Amino acid sequence: MTFINYVAREINCKIVYYGPGLCGKTTNLQYVYQITSAENKGKLISLATETERTLFFDFLPIDFGDIRGFKTRFHLYTVPGQVFYDSSRKLILKGADGVVFVADSQEERFDANLESLDNLKENLREQGADILALPYVLQLNKRDLPSAMAAEELTRVLRVRDEPVFESVAVRGDGVLPTLKAIARQVLVELRKNGA
Repeated sequence: MTFINYVAREINCKIVYYGPGLCGKTTNLQYVYQITSAENKGKLISLATETERTLFFDFLPIDFGDIRGFKTRFHLYTVPGQVFYDSSRKLILKGADGVVFVADSQEERFDANLESLDNLKENLREQGADILALPYVLQLNKRDLPSAMAAEELTRVLRVRDEPVFESVAVRGDGVLPTLKAIARQVLVELRKNGA
């Protein structure tokens, strides 16, 4: 659901970070926000209730290039992790140009990963989108924890196609930018393919 602002000569793209509660979605966005220069980013907005939090900010990267004279602005969102906030998840996911699924590598969070991934697929289906056709990246977060499952096992179970997979420790920023660059590149390839 790319939006083109002809006055500002910008193409606006929406990337959604999806995954189970406390997997590191918010930490990813906070890290990207922290390292992005002030002139290239908007405000970090947190929509919070008693038990859920959604983050959003937009930024204008300087190294992804222009498309036909238009700069590309990425809007990054997180969804609430708990499945009982499904209506919020659906709303935030609507019109996404790309999705990053952030998996929690801890063995005790394995079922939560599967439940969240199934929920993502179902919500995309309801919106007429296909996870197999959408720009998509899998991030295996919390790789530094002692209870982290083998990356190969997590990849085997959670990978939905041949999407890029990145190991990360988002609290340190490890793997955060490679994940973002991979999803941004996929979104830009789709834009160029579709004549944007």
